[in-house]
Order: sequence, then structure tokens, then C-alpha cells
Amino acid sequence: MKTVLITGFEPFGGEQVNPSWEVVSRLDNAIIAGCRVVARQLPCVFGESLTVLNAAIDALSPSLVLAVGQAGGRADITVERVAINVDDARIPDNRGRQPVDEPIVAQGPAAWFSSLPIKAMVAAMREAGVPASVSQTAGTFVCNHVMYGLLHKLSARSEVKGGFVHIPYLPEQAAAHPGAPSMAAATVRQALEIAITTALQVENDIAVTGGATH
Repeated sequence: MKTVLITGFEPFGGEQVNPSWEVVSRLDNAIIAGCRVVARQLPCVFGESLTVLNAAIDALSPSLVLAVGQAGGRADITVERVAINVDDARIPDNRGRQPVDEPIVAQGPAAWFSSLPIKAMVAAMREAGVPASVSQTAGTFVCNHVMYGLLHKLSARSEVKGGFVHIPYLPEQAAAHPGAPSMAAATVRQALEIAITTALQVENDIAVTGGATH
């Protein structure tokens, strides 16, 4: 059985929970589209997050990797198109590191694009009644760091597809941020299941027909 690796982050920035891990952890050992899902938590730390992620990829040899992170203030599920080769932290990470204008990979490409069928994923979520959109920026904090590092690693493994999805606050978090949008954990879980299913189906169709993903 093929494996899907899905990751979420530990809490950061003074939050008591991180919606990405709260939801992702519930998908551990789930079977989606005939594949076993394995969930791993990443530290919200520059460098260490990629060490944990890369170790999980090496150990599991997944066919699909979906990294998930919190984007407080966003109102919908946002599927990221691109990660840029820069760490530029507005706040310190969970180890107190706050890099400014530092490359993630020295001499690496300026950017890496998601290898997931991002528009098909968004369309499938919307069809199911889940607010979703394509995002053109993953920021410059640890989420972008992980997305870039993930795609850089997978560039040598063309058979493995990967990308990043940002999700809103949970309602209990938004209660402490008056006016901030939120999304229920059950809805986020539904969205991630749809995202995984769509990515696997599109990849299977590509394998059969030799077509393109976009």
C-alpha cells in the first residue's frame, strides 16, 4: 500500500494549539484513496523542521507529501502555489531564531512551485462546499521554509509529489482574536481529505494517460 505523508506544526507565536497539527493528527493511519496516511508533527523552528521532515520522507518513502500550516487571518483553505528561497522572520521561531533575508538553500533556485494539482484541489474543495483558493505566497516564516525545503528535496524524486496548504484559525483560537476568521476542525479535515484524494486521482490519471496536471 502506498503512503501519504502529511505534516502539521506545533503551536507557535503564543498560541496554545496549532490547527494544522490538531487536524493532521486525526488523519494518522487513515486510508484515503487506497493509501495509508502517516502524520508527523514538525517543530516550528528554522532548520529543525526540515531535519524532521526529511527524516520522515527517507523513512516512509511516500508517494505524496502534504505539509499543512496555520495562517491566522486567512478565511479559507489556501493551497500554496510557490515557495521562495528566503527566511525573513517577523517573529522568532520556537527556538528564538529570527533570520532576516537568509537563503534557505545556499545557491538554490529562487523559488520552487508545488507539484500538486493545486487548481483541481481547490475546485474539488469548493464543489464540496469548503471555502478554498490558490495562494500566491507562503510567506517567509517556517511554513515557507518547509515548503521550499520539501520541494527542493523532492526535485530529485520526480515520482513523489508535494506541496503546502495553509488553514485558518480554529474557532477557539479566533475567540482570542476578535474579528479574525476561523474554520471548524471537521471542515478542515474534510478539506484535507479532499485535497489528498484529488492529488492522488490526478496523479493516477496522469500515469494512465500521460497528460499534464494543470
